Amino acid sequence: DEARNSLIEKMQRDVDHEGDVMIQRMVERVKDNGEDRCRDILASTLQRISSSYCQESTVSSIEIASDDMKGRIIGREGRNIRAFEKATGVDVIVDDSPGVITLSCFDPIRREMGSRSLNKLLADGRIHPSRIEEVVAETKKSLNEEIQKSGVQVSFDLDLPGVHPKLVTMLGRLKYRTSYGQNVLSHSVECARICGMIAAEFGLDQDLAKRCGLFHDIGKAVDHQYQGGHPEIGATILKRYDEAKEVINSASSHHNDVPQESIYAVFTQAADSISGSRPGARGESLERYVERLEKLENLVTSFAGVSNAQAIQAGREVRVFVNAQKISDKKAVRLAHEVAKQIEEQLTYPGEIKITLIRETRVVEYAR
Repeated sequence: DEARNSLIEKMQRDVDHEGDVMIQRMVERVKDNGEDRCRDILASTLQRISSSYCQESTVSSIEIASDDMKGRIIGREGRNIRAFEKATGVDVIVDDSPGVITLSCFDPIRREMGSRSLNKLLADGRIHPSRIEEVVAETKKSLNEEIQKSGVQVSFDLDLPGVHPKLVTMLGRLKYRTSYGQNVLSHSVECARICGMIAAEFGLDQDLAKRCGLFHDIGKAVDHQYQGGHPEIGATILKRYDEAKEVINSASSHHNDVPQESIYAVFTQAADSISGSRPGARGESLERYVERLEKLENLVTSFAGVSNAQAIQAGREVRVFVNAQKISDKKAVRLAHEVAKQIEEQLTYPGEIKITLIRETRVVEYAR
């Protein structure tokens, strides 16, 4: 039994060693053959596209001519401010800040409607419950028309005919949605263009690729009445309006919730990462930023053999320092893959994260 156990342990060590060598060879082969081609395609794509980004938040500030207007907005016994909040669905914050009234709402479309309505009321000067309801109704109608025009314009700019009217409206709603501070409609349009360019490099259907990129975040256009994550919701919406199976799978799989079933889904995921990881594209609060870096470093240091981890480049890269006595060069390759896999499964982050594993041996001696 002892001899058998010793033989099994030796065989297991040999298999692990061979597996590490095989992984390293496969990685080197893939890098040699594919890195140059991928670099050429992505560099060509990025050089051909340029977009501006819109940073937004959950509040809007309205400037007023004098603090006397605050009393008129509040109204007798607060009737005006209550009527405004009821009609728009936003919270009106009137504090000691001079010359400013703040509107707060997590729904950006409601917040935009409230901001426009209040500006109209301030310009008109007539502020009472009946007038508030009238102005809000007019603003809601004009905003819905603008949403529809935005969706139509996007379809026209990307030269995508045959888009269902309901999807056109949802595209317009994305104009007032943000993700990590990045305007979702601008992000979707950029993804569509990147997908189309990559598909052109491969000689594939550009229109289908653009539809995949454009509709991958369509699930963010709906409110709380739908249950589930936005990839799942988006796939359900696209299926309802008879989009191609490649478009549906691209929406449902761009966060790896389901397997990717076509090359267009791979294009969409790549375009989503490119658009989101571009410097300046997205923003986040200091607290969330620090929390994200701490989670990243804590996850990496939880692996056996890791002595230290440092998140750099705003969390786009993490440097992993390992104990040279516990981790060999061959095991370092496997450890890097395991770290990357755990980060993908447990953390939420924009773009991609580069894992740089560092193993070094230092010998110190003193000459006396």
